[in-house]
Amino acid sequence: MNKEDICYMSACEMRDKIKTQELTSQEITEIIIERIEKINPIINAYCTTTFDLAREMAKKADNAIKKGEKKIELLHGIPTSFKDNIDVKGIRTTFGCKAFENYIALEDDIAVKRLKEAGVVILGKTNMPAFGYKGVTDNLIFGATKNPWNLEKTAGGSTGGGAAATASGLSPLTQGSDGGGSIRIPSSFCGLFGIKPTFGRIPQTSMRIEGNMGTYVQKGPLVRYVKDAALMLDILVGADDIDRYSLPKPTYSFYDALEERPKKLKIGYVIDLGNLEIIHSEVEKSVLNAVKKFEEFNWSVEKSKINLLSSGKTLRGKLIVENYGSTWYTIWSYGIGYFIKPIVEQYGDILDQGLVQLAQDGFQLTAEDIYLAEIKREAIYDSVCNHFKEFDILITPTMACPAFELGVSSPPKIEGKEVTRGAYSPYTHPFNMSGHPAASIPCGWSSEGLPIGMQIIGKRFDEVTVLQVSKAFEEVAPWQDKKPIFN
Repeated sequence: MNKEDICYMSACEMRDKIKTQELTSQEITEIIIERIEKINPIINAYCTTTFDLAREMAKKADNAIKKGEKKIELLHGIPTSFKDNIDVKGIRTTFGCKAFENYIALEDDIAVKRLKEAGVVILGKTNMPAFGYKGVTDNLIFGATKNPWNLEKTAGGSTGGGAAATASGLSPLTQGSDGGGSIRIPSSFCGLFGIKPTFGRIPQTSMRIEGNMGTYVQKGPLVRYVKDAALMLDILVGADDIDRYSLPKPTYSFYDALEERPKKLKIGYVIDLGNLEIIHSEVEKSVLNAVKKFEEFNWSVEKSKINLLSSGKTLRGKLIVENYGSTWYTIWSYGIGYFIKPIVEQYGDILDQGLVQLAQDGFQLTAEDIYLAEIKREAIYDSVCNHFKEFDILITPTMACPAFELGVSSPPKIEGKEVTRGAYSPYTHPFNMSGHPAASIPCGWSSEGLPIGMQIIGKRFDEVTVLQVSKAFEEVAPWQDKKPIFN
Protein backbone atom coordinates (compact mmCIF):
# COMPACT_ATOMS: atom_id res chain seq x y z
CA MET A 1 0.00 0.00 0.00
CA ASN A 2 1.49 3.32 -1.07
CA LYS A 3 1.22 6.62 0.78
CA GLU A 4 -1.55 8.01 -1.45
CA ASP A 5 -3.67 4.91 -0.84
CA ILE A 6 -3.31 5.48 2.91
CA CYS A 7 -4.36 9.13 2.56
CA TYR A 8 -7.52 8.11 0.69
CA MET A 9 -8.36 5.17 2.95
CA SER A 10 -11.74 5.21 4.68
CA ALA A 11 -11.76 6.18 8.35
CA CYS A 12 -13.33 2.81 9.17
CA GLU A 13 -10.45 0.94 7.53
CA MET A 14 -7.93 3.22 9.25
CA ARG A 15 -9.54 2.46 12.59
CA ASP A 16 -9.29 -1.29 12.04
CA LYS A 17 -5.63 -1.08 11.05
CA ILE A 18 -4.81 1.15 14.03
CA LYS A 19 -6.52 -1.31 16.40
CA THR A 20 -4.24 -4.11 15.21
CA GLN A 21 -1.30 -1.72 14.74
CA GLU A 22 -0.91 -2.97 11.17
CA LEU A 23 -0.66 0.78 10.64
CA THR A 24 -0.19 3.04 13.61
CA SER A 25 -1.97 6.33 14.09
CA GLN A 26 1.43 8.00 14.11
CA GLU A 27 2.33 6.50 10.73
CA ILE A 28 -0.99 7.51 9.17
CA THR A 29 -0.85 10.99 10.69
CA GLU A 30 2.71 11.60 9.50
CA ILE A 31 1.85 10.47 5.96
CA ILE A 32 -1.15 12.82 5.82
CA ILE A 33 0.89 15.70 7.28
CA GLU A 34 3.48 15.13 4.56
CA ARG A 35 0.71 15.30 1.94
CA ILE A 36 -0.77 18.45 3.47
CA GLU A 37 2.62 20.14 3.29
CA LYS A 38 2.80 19.22 -0.39
CA ILE A 39 -0.79 19.83 -1.57
CA ASN A 40 -2.17 22.55 0.70
CA PRO A 41 -0.03 25.33 -0.87
CA ILE A 42 -1.77 24.43 -4.15
CA ILE A 43 -5.42 24.36 -3.02
CA ASN A 44 -5.40 26.42 0.21
CA ALA A 45 -7.70 24.06 2.14
CA TYR A 46 -6.20 24.46 5.63
CA CYS A 47 -5.90 27.92 7.14
CA THR A 48 -4.36 26.76 10.44
CA THR A 49 -2.48 23.49 10.90
CA THR A 50 -1.87 21.83 14.26
CA PHE A 51 0.76 19.25 13.41
CA ASP A 52 2.46 19.20 16.82
CA LEU A 53 -0.90 18.58 18.47
CA ALA A 54 -1.73 15.91 15.89
CA ARG A 55 1.52 14.07 16.54
CA GLU A 56 0.91 14.22 20.27
CA MET A 57 -2.64 12.89 19.91
CA ALA A 58 -1.56 10.12 17.52
CA LYS A 59 1.17 9.00 19.93
CA LYS A 60 -1.35 8.90 22.76
CA ALA A 61 -3.71 6.80 20.63
CA ASP A 62 -0.99 4.26 19.81
CA ASN A 63 0.21 4.09 23.42
CA ALA A 64 -3.30 3.25 24.58
CA ILE A 65 -3.34 0.23 22.30
CA LYS A 66 0.15 -0.86 23.28
CA LYS A 67 -0.86 -0.70 26.94
CA GLY A 68 -3.77 -2.99 26.21
CA GLU A 69 -6.49 -0.57 27.21
CA LYS A 70 -9.80 -2.38 26.81
CA LYS A 71 -11.88 0.53 25.53
CA ILE A 72 -10.80 1.69 22.10
CA GLU A 73 -13.01 4.56 20.94
CA LEU A 74 -14.91 4.66 17.64
CA LEU A 75 -12.50 7.08 15.93
CA HIS A 76 -9.38 6.10 17.84
CA GLY A 77 -6.37 7.72 16.18
CA ILE A 78 -8.19 8.97 13.05
CA PRO A 79 -6.91 12.30 11.62
CA THR A 80 -9.70 14.89 11.38
CA SER A 81 -10.10 18.54 10.37
CA PHE A 82 -12.49 21.22 11.61
CA LYS A 83 -14.09 24.15 9.85
CA ASP A 84 -12.70 27.46 11.10
CA ASN A 85 -15.93 28.47 12.85
CA ILE A 86 -15.72 25.50 15.25
CA ASP A 87 -13.78 26.25 18.42
CA VAL A 88 -10.87 24.01 19.40
CA LYS A 89 -9.46 25.14 22.74
CA GLY A 90 -6.11 26.89 22.43
CA ILE A 91 -6.26 27.00 18.62
CA ARG A 92 -6.91 30.04 16.45
CA THR A 93 -10.52 30.37 15.25
CA THR A 94 -10.95 33.21 12.77
CA PHE A 95 -14.46 32.55 11.37
CA GLY A 96 -12.84 33.68 8.09
CA CYS A 97 -13.12 37.26 9.36
CA LYS A 98 -10.32 39.81 9.55
CA ALA A 99 -11.64 41.10 12.88
CA PHE A 100 -10.91 37.67 14.45
CA GLU A 101 -7.60 37.03 12.71
CA ASN A 102 -5.78 36.38 15.99
CA TYR A 103 -8.61 35.04 18.17
CA ILE A 104 -7.69 31.95 20.21
CA ALA A 105 -10.59 29.73 21.29
CA LEU A 106 -11.06 29.52 25.05
CA GLU A 107 -12.92 26.19 25.07
CA ASP A 108 -13.90 23.31 22.83
CA ASP A 109 -17.13 23.33 20.87
CA ILE A 110 -19.43 20.48 21.96
CA ALA A 111 -18.73 18.68 18.64
CA VAL A 112 -15.00 18.95 19.26
CA LYS A 113 -15.39 17.62 22.80
CA ARG A 114 -17.26 14.59 21.54
CA LEU A 115 -14.85 13.87 18.72
CA LYS A 116 -11.88 14.25 21.06
CA GLU A 117 -13.51 11.77 23.43
CA ALA A 118 -13.95 9.45 20.44
CA GLY A 119 -10.19 9.54 19.88
CA VAL A 120 -9.65 11.75 16.82
CA VAL A 121 -6.35 13.35 15.90
CA ILE A 122 -6.74 17.04 15.09
CA LEU A 123 -4.90 18.13 11.94
CA GLY A 124 -6.08 21.74 11.91
CA LYS A 125 -8.75 24.22 10.85
CA THR A 126 -10.08 24.56 7.30
CA ASN A 127 -10.82 27.67 5.29
CA MET A 128 -14.23 29.34 4.99
CA PRO A 129 -15.80 32.68 3.94
CA ALA A 130 -16.44 35.21 6.71
CA PHE A 131 -19.02 33.73 9.09
CA GLY A 132 -19.99 31.25 6.39
CA TYR A 133 -22.11 33.88 4.72
CA LYS A 134 -21.84 32.63 1.12
CA GLY A 135 -21.55 29.47 -0.98
CA VAL A 136 -17.92 29.90 -2.06
CA THR A 137 -14.77 29.91 0.07
CA ASP A 138 -12.57 32.96 0.14
CA ASN A 139 -11.78 35.63 2.70
CA LEU A 140 -9.49 38.59 3.36
CA ILE A 141 -7.13 36.65 5.64
CA PHE A 142 -6.31 33.48 3.72
CA GLY A 143 -7.63 34.02 0.20
CA ALA A 144 -9.58 31.51 -1.89
CA THR A 145 -9.74 27.74 -1.61
CA LYS A 146 -9.39 26.09 -5.01
CA ASN A 147 -11.31 23.10 -6.30
CA PRO A 148 -9.01 20.04 -6.39
CA TRP A 149 -10.57 18.85 -9.66
CA ASN A 150 -9.89 22.15 -11.45
CA LEU A 151 -7.78 24.81 -9.77
CA GLU A 152 -9.57 27.57 -11.66
CA LYS A 153 -12.92 26.62 -10.07
CA THR A 154 -14.40 27.23 -6.64
CA ALA A 155 -14.55 24.47 -4.03
CA GLY A 156 -17.93 25.82 -2.94
CA GLY A 157 -18.77 26.95 0.54
CA SER A 158 -18.95 27.61 3.19
CA THR A 159 -17.16 24.39 4.25
CA GLY A 160 -15.04 24.69 1.12
CA GLY A 161 -11.67 24.26 2.81
CA GLY A 162 -12.80 21.06 4.51
CA ALA A 163 -14.28 19.68 1.30
CA ALA A 164 -11.13 20.44 -0.69
CA ALA A 165 -9.01 18.82 2.03
CA THR A 166 -10.98 15.58 2.15
CA ALA A 167 -11.27 15.34 -1.64
CA SER A 168 -7.48 15.73 -1.88
CA GLY A 169 -6.58 13.08 0.69
CA LEU A 170 -5.62 15.66 3.33
CA SER A 171 -8.18 14.56 5.93
CA PRO A 172 -10.34 11.42 5.95
CA LEU A 173 -12.92 13.19 8.11
CA THR A 174 -14.02 16.83 8.05
CA GLN A 175 -16.40 18.48 10.48
CA GLY A 176 -18.47 21.20 8.83
CA SER A 177 -21.64 23.21 9.35
CA ASP A 178 -24.60 24.03 7.12
CA GLY A 179 -26.97 27.01 7.30
CA GLY A 180 -28.06 27.11 3.65
CA GLY A 181 -26.08 24.34 1.98
CA SER A 182 -22.61 24.84 3.45
CA ILE A 183 -21.97 21.09 3.75
CA ARG A 184 -23.84 19.99 0.63
CA ILE A 185 -22.63 22.69 -1.79
CA PRO A 186 -18.90 21.92 -1.39
CA SER A 187 -19.64 18.19 -1.21
CA SER A 188 -21.29 18.46 -4.62
CA PHE A 189 -18.55 20.64 -6.12
CA CYS A 190 -15.69 18.52 -4.68
CA GLY A 191 -17.11 15.01 -5.13
CA LEU A 192 -17.85 14.02 -1.52
CA PHE A 193 -20.64 12.64 0.62
CA GLY A 194 -21.86 15.24 3.07
CA ILE A 195 -24.91 15.21 5.29
CA LYS A 196 -26.83 17.88 7.19
CA PRO A 197 -28.77 15.97 9.86
CA THR A 198 -32.21 16.85 11.20
CA PHE A 199 -32.14 20.16 13.02
CA GLY A 200 -31.29 19.51 16.68
CA ARG A 201 -29.45 16.22 16.18
CA ILE A 202 -26.10 17.79 17.06
CA PRO A 203 -26.05 20.37 19.88
CA GLN A 204 -24.72 23.81 19.12
CA THR A 205 -24.69 27.32 20.52
CA SER A 206 -26.00 29.14 17.44
CA MET A 207 -29.21 30.44 18.99
CA ARG A 208 -27.26 32.08 21.81
CA ILE A 209 -25.46 34.36 19.40
CA GLU A 210 -27.52 34.26 16.20
CA GLY A 211 -31.11 34.19 17.42
CA ASN A 212 -33.73 32.43 15.32
CA MET A 213 -31.47 32.43 12.26
CA GLY A 214 -29.47 29.84 14.17
CA THR A 215 -32.30 27.37 13.62
CA TYR A 216 -31.06 27.13 10.03
CA VAL A 217 -27.69 25.75 11.11
CA GLN A 218 -26.62 22.17 11.73
CA LYS A 219 -23.16 20.63 11.98
CA GLY A 220 -22.31 17.52 10.04
CA PRO A 221 -19.58 15.44 8.35
CA LEU A 222 -17.99 15.62 4.89
CA VAL A 223 -16.35 12.33 3.89
CA ARG A 224 -15.46 10.06 0.99
CA TYR A 225 -17.40 7.05 2.29
CA VAL A 226 -21.00 6.94 3.54
CA LYS A 227 -20.07 4.62 6.43
CA ASP A 228 -17.58 7.20 7.73
CA ALA A 229 -20.38 9.77 7.97
CA ALA A 230 -22.53 7.30 9.88
CA LEU A 231 -19.68 6.66 12.30
CA MET A 232 -19.20 10.40 12.92
CA LEU A 233 -22.92 10.89 13.49
CA ASP A 234 -22.95 8.13 16.11
CA ILE A 235 -20.47 10.24 18.07
CA LEU A 236 -21.87 13.71 17.43
CA VAL A 237 -25.59 13.30 18.07
CA GLY A 238 -27.40 13.54 21.39
CA ALA A 239 -28.88 16.20 23.64
CA ASP A 240 -26.90 18.64 25.74
CA ASP A 241 -28.18 21.44 27.97
CA ILE A 242 -26.02 23.88 26.01
CA ASP A 243 -28.71 23.71 23.30
CA ARG A 244 -32.38 23.60 24.28
CA TYR A 245 -33.30 22.45 20.76
CA SER A 246 -30.98 19.43 20.87
CA LEU A 247 -32.57 16.01 20.50
CA PRO A 248 -32.00 12.92 22.67
CA LYS A 249 -29.44 10.41 21.43
CA PRO A 250 -31.13 7.69 19.36
CA THR A 251 -31.32 4.18 20.78
CA TYR A 252 -29.81 2.84 17.54
CA SER A 253 -26.51 3.22 15.72
CA PHE A 254 -26.39 4.93 12.35
CA TYR A 255 -23.33 2.85 11.48
CA ASP A 256 -24.99 -0.45 12.38
CA ALA A 257 -28.10 0.54 10.42
CA LEU A 258 -26.01 0.46 7.22
CA GLU A 259 -25.91 -3.34 7.52
CA GLU A 260 -29.56 -3.31 6.45
CA ARG A 261 -31.23 -2.16 3.26
CA PRO A 262 -34.93 -1.26 3.13
CA LYS A 263 -36.96 -3.83 1.23
CA LYS A 264 -39.56 -1.30 0.19
CA LEU A 265 -39.14 2.39 -0.43
CA LYS A 266 -41.08 4.99 -2.35
CA ILE A 267 -38.74 7.61 -3.76
CA GLY A 268 -39.98 10.86 -5.24
CA TYR A 269 -37.73 13.00 -7.38
CA VAL A 270 -38.03 16.51 -8.78
CA ILE A 271 -35.84 18.83 -10.82
CA ASP A 272 -37.72 22.02 -9.96
CA LEU A 273 -38.84 22.77 -6.38
CA GLY A 274 -40.58 25.89 -7.68
CA ASN A 275 -37.78 28.45 -7.94
CA LEU A 276 -35.64 26.94 -10.69
CA GLU A 277 -34.28 29.49 -13.14
CA ILE A 278 -32.05 27.12 -15.09
CA ILE A 279 -30.31 23.79 -14.66
CA HIS A 280 -27.14 22.75 -16.46
CA SER A 281 -28.03 19.99 -18.92
CA GLU A 282 -25.24 17.71 -17.65
CA VAL A 283 -26.49 18.04 -14.08
CA GLU A 284 -30.07 17.22 -15.04
CA LYS A 285 -28.97 14.22 -17.11
CA SER A 286 -26.71 12.88 -14.36
CA VAL A 287 -29.38 13.14 -11.67
CA LEU A 288 -32.14 11.59 -13.79
CA ASN A 289 -29.83 8.71 -14.73
CA ALA A 290 -28.85 8.27 -11.08
CA VAL A 291 -32.45 8.13 -9.86
CA LYS A 292 -33.15 5.19 -12.18
CA LYS A 293 -30.49 3.15 -10.40
CA PHE A 294 -32.71 2.89 -7.32
CA GLU A 295 -35.04 0.66 -9.32
CA GLU A 296 -32.33 -2.03 -9.10
CA PHE A 297 -33.37 -2.45 -5.45
CA ASN A 298 -37.05 -2.88 -6.38
CA TRP A 299 -37.80 0.53 -4.88
CA SER A 300 -40.57 2.62 -6.37
CA VAL A 301 -39.30 5.74 -8.17
CA GLU A 302 -41.77 8.43 -9.22
CA LYS A 303 -41.74 12.10 -10.04
CA SER A 304 -42.93 14.17 -7.07
CA LYS A 305 -45.43 17.01 -7.36
CA ILE A 306 -43.76 18.98 -4.55
CA ASN A 307 -43.81 22.73 -5.13
CA LEU A 308 -42.46 24.99 -2.41
CA LEU A 309 -44.35 27.96 -3.86
CA SER A 310 -47.64 26.43 -2.72
CA SER A 311 -49.86 28.83 -0.83
CA GLY A 312 -50.92 28.61 2.81
CA LYS A 313 -53.50 30.21 5.07
CA THR A 314 -53.01 32.54 8.03
CA LEU A 315 -55.20 34.83 10.12
CA ARG A 316 -54.26 37.51 7.58
CA GLY A 317 -55.78 35.39 4.81
CA LYS A 318 -54.10 33.49 1.99
CA LEU A 319 -50.32 33.41 2.11
CA ILE A 320 -48.32 32.98 -1.07
CA VAL A 321 -44.62 32.02 -1.15
CA GLU A 322 -43.49 33.85 -4.27
CA ASN A 323 -39.83 32.94 -3.92
CA TYR A 324 -38.51 30.59 -1.23
CA GLY A 325 -34.99 31.88 -1.84
CA SER A 326 -36.00 35.37 -0.71
CA THR A 327 -37.73 33.89 2.34
CA TRP A 328 -34.49 32.17 3.33
CA TYR A 329 -32.47 35.33 2.58
CA THR A 330 -34.68 37.54 4.73
CA ILE A 331 -34.07 35.45 7.83
CA TRP A 332 -30.40 34.88 6.94
CA SER A 333 -29.65 38.58 6.36
CA TYR A 334 -31.31 39.92 9.49
CA GLY A 335 -29.83 37.08 11.56
CA ILE A 336 -26.26 37.59 10.41
CA GLY A 337 -26.74 41.36 10.24
CA TYR A 338 -27.69 41.89 13.85
CA PHE A 339 -25.30 39.17 15.02
CA ILE A 340 -22.33 41.02 13.52
CA LYS A 341 -23.65 44.59 13.87
CA PRO A 342 -21.05 45.59 16.50
CA ILE A 343 -18.32 44.10 14.30
CA VAL A 344 -19.56 46.00 11.25
CA GLU A 345 -19.65 49.24 13.23
CA GLN A 346 -16.13 48.78 14.61
CA TYR A 347 -14.33 46.98 11.77
CA GLY A 348 -16.45 47.69 8.71
CA ASP A 349 -13.55 48.97 6.62
CA ILE A 350 -11.59 45.71 6.96
CA LEU A 351 -14.50 43.32 6.45
CA ASP A 352 -15.55 41.49 3.30
CA GLN A 353 -17.85 44.02 1.66
CA GLY A 354 -20.21 41.28 0.54
CA LEU A 355 -20.72 40.42 4.20
CA VAL A 356 -21.27 44.08 5.04
CA GLN A 357 -23.86 44.35 2.27
CA LEU A 358 -25.63 41.24 3.60
CA ALA A 359 -25.80 42.87 7.02
CA GLN A 360 -27.03 46.16 5.53
CA ASP A 361 -29.80 44.26 3.73
CA GLY A 362 -30.82 42.83 7.08
CA PHE A 363 -30.84 46.24 8.73
CA GLN A 364 -33.34 47.52 6.12
CA LEU A 365 -35.96 44.89 6.99
CA THR A 366 -39.04 45.74 9.03
CA ALA A 367 -40.56 43.64 11.78
CA GLU A 368 -43.37 42.80 9.36
CA ASP A 369 -40.85 41.60 6.74
CA ILE A 370 -39.34 39.23 9.27
CA TYR A 371 -42.73 38.07 10.55
CA LEU A 372 -43.95 37.25 7.05
CA ALA A 373 -40.72 35.42 6.25
CA GLU A 374 -41.17 33.26 9.37
CA ILE A 375 -44.76 32.45 8.38
CA LYS A 376 -43.70 31.63 4.83
CA ARG A 377 -41.01 29.39 6.29
CA GLU A 378 -43.76 27.40 7.98
CA ALA A 379 -45.62 27.10 4.67
CA ILE A 380 -42.43 25.74 3.08
CA TYR A 381 -42.10 23.27 5.95
CA ASP A 382 -45.69 22.13 5.34
CA SER A 383 -44.97 21.58 1.64
CA VAL A 384 -41.96 19.40 2.45
CA CYS A 385 -43.96 17.41 5.02
CA ASN A 386 -46.77 16.90 2.50
CA HIS A 387 -44.29 15.28 0.13
CA PHE A 388 -43.34 12.82 2.87
CA LYS A 389 -46.95 11.80 3.40
CA GLU A 390 -46.64 10.03 0.06
CA PHE A 391 -42.90 9.29 -0.24
CA ASP A 392 -40.08 8.02 1.97
CA ILE A 393 -37.33 9.99 0.22
CA LEU A 394 -37.04 13.11 -1.93
CA ILE A 395 -34.33 13.36 -4.60
CA THR A 396 -33.18 16.60 -6.24
CA PRO A 397 -29.96 17.82 -7.80
CA THR A 398 -27.71 19.33 -5.14
CA MET A 399 -26.73 22.26 -7.36
CA ALA A 400 -28.01 23.69 -10.63
CA CYS A 401 -24.52 23.56 -12.16
CA PRO A 402 -21.05 22.12 -11.56
CA ALA A 403 -18.39 24.22 -9.84
CA PHE A 404 -17.89 27.63 -11.43
CA GLU A 405 -14.97 30.05 -11.72
CA LEU A 406 -13.01 31.42 -8.79
CA GLY A 407 -13.41 35.07 -7.94
CA VAL A 408 -17.21 35.35 -8.04
CA SER A 409 -19.80 34.54 -5.40
CA SER A 410 -22.36 33.47 -8.00
CA PRO A 411 -21.85 32.65 -11.68
CA PRO A 412 -23.19 35.31 -14.07
CA LYS A 413 -23.96 32.61 -16.64
CA ILE A 414 -24.89 28.94 -16.57
CA GLU A 415 -24.29 27.04 -19.79
CA GLY A 416 -24.02 30.32 -21.67
CA LYS A 417 -27.27 31.83 -20.36
CA GLU A 418 -27.22 34.92 -18.17
CA VAL A 419 -28.74 34.19 -14.76
CA THR A 420 -29.63 36.11 -11.62
CA ARG A 421 -27.50 36.04 -8.50
CA GLY A 422 -27.91 32.78 -6.59
CA ALA A 423 -29.46 30.87 -9.50
CA TYR A 424 -26.77 28.20 -9.14
CA SER A 425 -28.15 27.08 -5.75
CA PRO A 426 -31.95 26.65 -5.57
CA TYR A 427 -31.99 23.23 -3.90
CA THR A 428 -30.21 23.21 -0.55
CA HIS A 429 -31.53 26.07 1.62
CA PRO A 430 -35.19 24.95 1.68
CA PHE A 431 -34.19 22.06 3.92
CA ASN A 432 -32.41 24.38 6.32
CA MET A 433 -35.72 26.19 6.63
CA SER A 434 -37.65 22.93 7.11
CA GLY A 435 -35.03 21.19 9.26
CA HIS A 436 -35.16 17.88 7.35
CA PRO A 437 -32.03 15.71 6.98
CA ALA A 438 -30.39 16.17 3.59
CA ALA A 439 -27.25 14.72 2.03
CA SER A 440 -25.28 15.23 -1.16
CA ILE A 441 -23.67 12.29 -2.91
CA PRO A 442 -21.64 12.24 -6.15
CA CYS A 443 -23.74 10.96 -9.05
CA GLY A 444 -21.81 11.91 -12.16
CA TRP A 445 -19.16 14.03 -13.86
CA SER A 446 -19.36 16.96 -16.23
CA SER A 447 -17.61 17.03 -19.59
CA GLU A 448 -14.95 19.18 -17.87
CA GLY A 449 -14.30 16.43 -15.32
CA LEU A 450 -16.10 18.18 -12.46
CA PRO A 451 -18.20 16.25 -9.91
CA ILE A 452 -22.00 16.46 -9.95
CA GLY A 453 -23.98 15.91 -6.76
CA MET A 454 -27.43 14.45 -6.07
CA GLN A 455 -29.36 15.54 -2.98
CA ILE A 456 -31.13 12.90 -0.88
CA ILE A 457 -33.67 14.27 1.62
CA GLY A 458 -35.45 12.25 4.28
CA LYS A 459 -38.28 12.62 6.76
CA ARG A 460 -37.51 14.47 9.98
CA PHE A 461 -35.46 12.32 12.34
CA ASP A 462 -34.89 9.71 9.61
CA GLU A 463 -31.19 10.02 8.86
CA VAL A 464 -31.11 6.22 8.84
CA THR A 465 -33.05 5.96 5.57
CA VAL A 466 -31.03 8.80 4.02
CA LEU A 467 -27.83 6.95 4.92
CA GLN A 468 -29.16 3.58 3.74
CA VAL A 469 -30.25 5.02 0.40
CA SER A 470 -26.90 6.78 0.06
CA LYS A 471 -25.00 3.58 0.87
CA ALA A 472 -27.05 1.63 -1.68
CA PHE A 473 -26.27 4.23 -4.35
CA GLU A 474 -22.60 4.21 -3.38
CA GLU A 475 -22.54 0.45 -3.97
CA VAL A 476 -24.03 0.62 -7.48
CA ALA A 477 -22.25 3.83 -8.49
CA PRO A 478 -18.97 4.12 -6.55
CA TRP A 479 -16.84 7.17 -7.19
CA GLN A 480 -13.88 6.74 -4.83
CA ASP A 481 -11.62 5.35 -7.55
CA LYS A 482 -11.39 8.85 -9.00
CA LYS A 483 -8.85 11.16 -7.39
CA PRO A 484 -7.72 14.70 -8.24
CA ILE A 485 -4.38 14.91 -10.03
CA PHE A 486 -1.79 17.43 -8.85
CA ASN A 487 1.33 18.22 -10.84
